[in-house]
Amino acid sequence: MSGQKSPFLSEQIVGYIALTKPRIIELLLITTVPPMFVAAGAVPGAWLMIATVVGGAFAAGGANAINMFIDRDIDQLMERTKSRPLVTGLIEPKSALIFALVLEVIAFIWLWQFVNFLSAVLAISATLFYVFIYSLWLKRSSSLNIVIGGAAGAVPVLVGWAAVTNSLDWPPLILFLIIFFWTPPHSWALAIKYRDDYLNASVPMLPSVESLSTTADRIILYTVVQIALTIVFAFVADMGTLYLVAAVVLGALFAALTMPVKRDLSERSAMRLFSFSIVYITLLFGAMTLDVVI
Repeated sequence: MSGQKSPFLSEQIVGYIALTKPRIIELLLITTVPPMFVAAGAVPGAWLMIATVVGGAFAAGGANAINMFIDRDIDQLMERTKSRPLVTGLIEPKSALIFALVLEVIAFIWLWQFVNFLSAVLAISATLFYVFIYSLWLKRSSSLNIVIGGAAGAVPVLVGWAAVTNSLDWPPLILFLIIFFWTPPHSWALAIKYRDDYLNASVPMLPSVESLSTTADRIILYTVVQIALTIVFAFVADMGTLYLVAAVVLGALFAALTMPVKRDLSERSAMRLFSFSIVYITLLFGAMTLDVVI
């Protein structure tokens, strides 16, 4: 009897983990810790980094689970998302929502107790923005959905900075803008591949409502602004040569990969850009960390 229940229980555990979108959480945490190094001007305390990462993971996981709860009707219409646990019936919608809200409560209390109140407020504000502005409003009503809604994904840099200083300043705001302008090219590149999915679900993601040429133009525009901001950050935050060189070189590579998207208008070029965009942000923030340490 117990042997029959165990696999189902393990499947449910995997399902609850899937609700949090672990790969997205990883990306958010990559942008949380490096700002802590810059804010401290040194290596932050190990416990502070752990506490901030744990709290941030709870908050992001809860936000992603609420997003899946909201999107369960359109997820079943898209090939990319039809295997999600709320679509397959592995997890009940009510259970998913309760799970998500519990994660958010834990995140707020954890960050308030072990980091500071400002970090807790910022983390929960990102969730509220993601849920109400992006998921419930813009995602289904405007091609600016990922532009404005993507601001929620830029908040972790603020959380990381606030964790160290209990305040905000110009450097974290520039970092916020870097992620804000990086998100649309990153997301639109992937959306080019899945534009038919978005059409089927009536989600006005840019590549599904505009031509691929127009989408490529927007990708290039946002990329140029983003690269400029990474260089501005070097001077605003008084970064060293290592970071500045990394920002210039990585930015040049990023810009170079946007050109084939415009020239070829193909999924292949778009997916190369998408894949590199993740490498780009990881290496950029890694260089930021190394710059402080060295």
